[in-house]
Amino acid sequence: MKFSKKIAVVIVNWNSGEYLGECLRNLKSQTLLPDRVFVVDNASTDGSMESLEENFQEWDFVALDKNTGFASANNLAVKQATDCDWIAFLNPDAFAQADWLKNLMHATEQYPDIKMFGSHMLGHNSDLLDGTGDIYHVSGVAWRRDHGMKSSEINRESGEIFSPCAAASLISREAFLGVGGFDEHFFCYNEDVDLGFRLRLKGYRCIYVSDAVVEHVGSGTTSRYSDFAVYHGQRNLVWSYFRNMPGIWFWIYLPQHILFSLVALIWFALKGKAGSVLKARWDALKGLPRVWKLRHGTQNTKTVAGREVVDAMSRGFWVPYTRKKGSR
Repeated sequence: MKFSKKIAVVIVNWNSGEYLGECLRNLKSQTLLPDRVFVVDNASTDGSMESLEENFQEWDFVALDKNTGFASANNLAVKQATDCDWIAFLNPDAFAQADWLKNLMHATEQYPDIKMFGSHMLGHNSDLLDGTGDIYHVSGVAWRRDHGMKSSEINRESGEIFSPCAAASLISREAFLGVGGFDEHFFCYNEDVDLGFRLRLKGYRCIYVSDAVVEHVGSGTTSRYSDFAVYHGQRNLVWSYFRNMPGIWFWIYLPQHILFSLVALIWFALKGKAGSVLKARWDALKGLPRVWKLRHGTQNTKTVAGREVVDAMSRGFWVPYTRKKGSR
C-alpha cells in the first residue's frame, strides 16, 4: 500500500541498553518503512548506541552532549523532519509488530480529520496489556486505559480516546508544531497527556487504532516508582491542569484537583516517597507564574468550547481513588 504523506519515526534514547537495538530491528522490519527515522540520544552512558549507526546507516542519529529530557529531544527531531507530514513517536523499549506503521497510516485515511492516533500496547513477554490509549480525569490525573488487564479479556475496536501514549503514537507534524510541541519544562512524564490536551483545545480528536500493535516494556529506563518518576509525574500533572483546563471548568474541578494532590501526597508518603512528592508540589507551585502566562495563550487560542473537551474526560468523583485496572 502506498501513502501520499511522508512519515518520520522519532526515538529518544537514554540508557536503554539492549532494548534500543531490538526496537530498531523491529522498525526496520516494518511492512511500511518510514521515510525518515531520527534516533536522538540524550547523552547515554551505557553503550546503548554502540554500532547502531553502522547497522542503520540510512537513518539519522543525533548525539546530544547532555540529557535534555524526553520532551526537548523529541521537539528537536520533529523540527528537523521538515519533509515529513506525520511523526510516529516510539519509545526505545517499545517493539513494533510488522504492520504497526502501515496500520497507523491506514487509519489516517479512514479518519481524514483526525490528527493524532494511539496504538494497542501489549506488555512485553506478558499476557497483560500496557494500555489502549490515555484517559484524563477532571481532577488532573491521567492513566492508560486497560493497563494491567489480561489481553485475552479485552477486545476493543478502534475508536476515540482522550490522547495517545507517546510510547507509540502518530501525530500530524503540522498540528504538533502548531501547539508548540511538547512542553520542554516537563523534561519527561505526562508531556504526552499535556500535548494531547492542547491539541484537544484546538479541536483535534484522537483515535485508538486496535491493529497498530507494539509490545512495551514500560519503565525500561527508570522505575515507575523511582524518586525521579514520582517527582516529574506529580509536578507535571499540576502544570498540565493549570495550563489547559478550560474556562469555568478550571474552577469547578479545582477542588477535586487539590483533593487528589493531598491524597497522592499521603499515598506516596506511605510508600516512602514523601520527599519526592513534597518537592514536586513545591516546584510546581514555584512554576505556576510561568504556567499561568502560558494558560492565557492556550485558552485565548482554543477553537472549541471547553465543554466539548471536558466531555471527553473521565468525570466520576471517586474514579481516581477506586478505579480497578482498565476502568474508565
